[in-house]
Amino acid sequence: MSRRRVLGLVPAQRQAEGGGFIVRRPFPAGEISAIDPFLLLDEMGPVEYSPGKAVGAPDHPHRGFETVTYLLAGEIEHRDSNGGFGVITPGAVQWMTAGAGIVHSELPTNRMMRLGGRMHGFQLWVNLRAASKMIPPRYQGYEAYDIPSRELDGGGTLRVIAGEVDGLVGIVDTTSPVTFAHVSLRAGESVDWHVADGHTALVHPFVNGVVVNGVEADEGHMVVCDRESGSVTVTAGERECEVLLLGGEPLNEPIARYGPFVMNTREEIIRAFEDYEAGRLGSIVATGPGTNRN
Repeated sequence: MSRRRVLGLVPAQRQAEGGGFIVRRPFPAGEISAIDPFLLLDEMGPVEYSPGKAVGAPDHPHRGFETVTYLLAGEIEHRDSNGGFGVITPGAVQWMTAGAGIVHSELPTNRMMRLGGRMHGFQLWVNLRAASKMIPPRYQGYEAYDIPSRELDGGGTLRVIAGEVDGLVGIVDTTSPVTFAHVSLRAGESVDWHVADGHTALVHPFVNGVVVNGVEADEGHMVVCDRESGSVTVTAGERECEVLLLGGEPLNEPIARYGPFVMNTREEIIRAFEDYEAGRLGSIVATGPGTNRN
């Protein structure tokens, strides 16, 4: 099979989000507002918090897309106005479909606040088709042990959260075809990713650099491949590396976005704000296991 051409490298920019946590963001930034079907990718940390200093994202609304939170270190407690609750721990994932609208929060657990510690993870926003933007919200949460994984021939590890990579199929039920995988490679090791024809293919190294189809990419530089038929080969350099593989079927629809809402028209954005201010997206009720984790 032929290899996809690398169109370019997108460097991540550092900025503050939520309650003040620092993220490393390749997009949206500069002239790149989205890479269909993806709207945003944030790397949260890595950062070491002192006791009492951890921060997160208090109650806020969403409509029209999905948020994916994948954690590598730390603990985050999720609550939403649809009754969803979960504590995201290292290796776990939360895939939340905002759909018609939801209010949620992602905050450090009591234990994280009390003891401090390392926080590191990713948040990805996935757009929804116009026909799916007003579907009922839903929450999918999976622990690290739920996520399909396999040791690679060279000693590295492949974890597939959604979609399929090298015959390994992810656990998340996605609204549209999406691939989300985490690959750890030993020095000089490679992984081959056969991307569906016409789908977006992104490679994001976040620990050390890689070579993607012959093109070198430093840590924090997202690799954008073309959508022609062909595979993507990711090879570690002289040091072990870690990368995200992100693939998806482009929606090819107009995007209207403002803050926490992503729709197709300006009028739909205005309606989303009106619905939120009128309380029609609901509110978070503090029920469930609570935040006291010993």
